[in-house]
Order: sequence, then structure tokens, then C-alpha cells
Amino acid sequence: MDASSDKPHILVVDDDTRLRELLKSFLSRNGFRVSTAGHAAEARQRLQALDFDLIVLDVMMPGETGLDFATELRRSDDVPILMLTAMADTKDRIAGLETGVDDYLGKPFEPRELLLRIQNILRRGRPGTASPATAPRLVAFGPMQFDVELGELTQKGKRIALTDAEVALLRAFAGRIGEVLSRDTLCKSVGSAVNERAIDVQVTRLRRKIEPDPSFPRFLRTVRGQGYRLVDA
Repeated sequence: MDASSDKPHILVVDDDTRLRELLKSFLSRNGFRVSTAGHAAEARQRLQALDFDLIVLDVMMPGETGLDFATELRRSDDVPILMLTAMADTKDRIAGLETGVDDYLGKPFEPRELLLRIQNILRRGRPGTASPATAPRLVAFGPMQFDVELGELTQKGKRIALTDAEVALLRAFAGRIGEVLSRDTLCKSVGSAVNERAIDVQVTRLRRKIEPDPSFPRFLRTVRGQGYRLVDA
């Protein structure tokens, strides 16, 4: 067996040929398998043929933007996404998080920071590494069951796709069912690129997947002025 098959496989999607090749070279030197795509359509072809552990995705591409591509991809795939963007405004980052991306990195960036962010995302997504020490293996709330170790959410045996950030949120709640977790605590659980406003966005997205009526949450409740808590009622 080729030893390279054990390395995490990353798909770099960017219309800048020079940057694509630089990232491919840099990430390959740092222990990753790397494939590239110059636009969204080419990225879909890669995804149909291969499995990837993470996608590095540029926002500003001609035709279908990175945000459009991420929105469409999230309907069928929960592969972690690290978005590259020259847009520094908070509302742009929030728009990306609403599509389900896991982290953001502004252009220009230091390659070392990109590497660290990729490693952090993959570490959070690796089974068993992010689960709280006090969390049980399985947590049930209503018809939902969350496997803390595997990071899998099911409803009556049917798997529900989660982003890396949503898995991190559920793992944080799983160890402290019924307790209020502050937004700051949840920020630390999800990752460095997430602020308190972004946590609200992530909670809203998670509610759409676990609540019978997201407008009136039954399981993932807001505690005004304090944060959120997950209950099994």
C-alpha cells in the first residue's frame, strides 16, 4: 500500500494558478496529499472521484463564487471547509459561516498560519479528540442521538450531516447536558476564527437540524444574557 494514502487529502480551490501551485507545494511538504481545482465546476469533478479530508476554498472566483459553492456543497456533504478571503468585513465572514464553512483566513496570509488552522480543523474533526472528558459516549435528546466519539448525529437511525463546527458545539454541550454554556466557552470549543456573533449563527444552523420548530427551540435553548444549554426534554 502507498504510504501517502494515509496522509490527509486536501482539495485547494482557487482561480489563481500561482497560489494554487504554491499551496500545493507547501502543503505537500508538510505531510498532506493535495489536489487542486481552478473553479467550482472542476472542484465538483474532483469530489465525485475522490474523498477529501478538507477543502481550502477561495471566496472570490469568476462565475460561481466560493460562497455559492459552499452553500450547494453543504446540502449533501459535511467535509470541513477553510475559506480564503480578501474580504475582511465581519458581515462577509458571517455570511460564510452561515453557509457552513468551518474557518476563515484572510488574504494575504502567512503559510504557517494556514497550516495551523488546517491542523486544528482536522484535529477537532478526528473521532474522540474533541469530546469532553466527562461526556458519555452517546447523548440522546428527543429523537436525536449524538455519538460523541464519532461525532455523528442520527435521528431514528438516519445520519444527519454536520459541519465540523456543529460537531464541536455538540461535543461541548454533551459533557454538560442541562448546564448553561457561555458564548465565550463555545467560541473556545469551536475554534479561533469564531466570535460570539458567529456562535449565534452556528447555533441557529444547528437548530435547523435538531429542532422540530427552530423558531421555538425545545432542545437547544437560549438563556438570555448567559448563553445556551442543551436539554434532553
